[in-house]
Formats: sequence, structure tokens, C-alpha cells
Amino acid sequence: MTTEEHAQFRQQARLTPQPAGLLGKMLAFVLSASLLVLGFMFSLVALAVVAVGGLALGGWLWWKTRRLRQQLRQAAAATADDGYVIEGEVIRDYEAPAPAGRLLR
Repeated sequence: MTTEEHAQFRQQARLTPQPAGLLGKMLAFVLSASLLVLGFMFSLVALAVVAVGGLALGGWLWWKTRRLRQQLRQAAAATADDGYVIEGEVIRDYEAPAPAGRLLR
């Protein structure tokens, strides 16, 4: 393949030709901008759908666990001793037996 054939092949293999003139460049800009805006709109709609779905799932889970939470609160109230809690620290006086043998003084 000669250099001339290579250059001709590259010219034909180009996927999108360069826009010719000012009108072509403006049309390419408008199409690119509209595709970008359309992509942003789609992503915002997808984000809103995911957010609403997450809120719906969270609300459903909250609603389904309400009876369990109520039972847990009742069980905690039944085991409490009138809410009177004594907290403290125990110090034990421990005397070790004297070691056998001679003590150093």
C-alpha cells in the first residue's frame, strides 16, 4: 500500500466528516447541546424514579415493622423496675496471704 493509497483510505474511513463551514458547525453545536440536555433530563428522571422507589420501600418497611417496634417498647417497659436504676462501683478489700519465706526489709 503506497502513501497515496493510505491517505485515500484514511479519508474514506473517517466516520464523521468535518462540518463544512459555519452553518455545519452551528448545526453540529446545536445537535450536540440538545443531546447533552436530553441526557441530563433522562438522568434526572431516572434519579427521581430511584428516589421515589427508595422512599416507597422505606415506608413499606416502616409500616410492616410497626407492630414489632410496639412489642419491643412494651417488653422494655415491662422489664424496667419503675425506672429506678442504681449505678455504682464495688470495691473489694482483698488481703493476699503473706508469701512464705523471708521478707526483704
